[in-house]
Amino acid sequence: MAPSSSSPLRRCAWARSPADIAYHDAEWGVPAHDDRVFFEFLILEGAQAGLSWSTILNKRAAYRRAFADFDPARVARFTPARIERLVQDTGIVRHRQKIESAVTNARAFLMVQAAHGSFDTYVWQFVRGRPRQNSWRTVRQLPARTPDSDALSKDLRRRGFSFVGSTICYAFMQATGLVTDHLVSCYRYKQV
Repeated sequence: MAPSSSSPLRRCAWARSPADIAYHDAEWGVPAHDDRVFFEFLILEGAQAGLSWSTILNKRAAYRRAFADFDPARVARFTPARIERLVQDTGIVRHRQKIESAVTNARAFLMVQAAHGSFDTYVWQFVRGRPRQNSWRTVRQLPARTPDSDALSKDLRRRGFSFVGSTICYAFMQATGLVTDHLVSCYRYKQV
């Protein structure tokens, strides 16, 4: 939460638009333990590949509607006809492979839940159960991928997931708080 103050808050430089700021201030880097949140960010980060995060944030409500409020059990049952309707949906990124991967990933997600009890239990093992707290001073220091995101990407692909390269996995880890990459100058650094 943003502190009330008359002085401007220092945020991570990427948070510029109202949607970016709201997301940065309330969600980014906050440790998640909700499987639906994890599934949401797997879909959104995969959709973001090659696009700006602002584009995806602006389409987030449409993604919620299109992908059954990010319920993996419902998405896993999407038919080819449903996929075809999504390819025509102007509210989301209409990239057939990304849409198909969301359905494939929903099925793989359910298998991970069955094998581990929850996706939460599964994914936190990649950071040994605790958020990685980084201390970056500049945006240039932030990595695009790490050994942890490499390991997560490799394991997800082995389990049948797609659109889960290491860079996408690192963004997913940042979004869900497995990694905390608020700059030390950002007011959220000490809060998260």
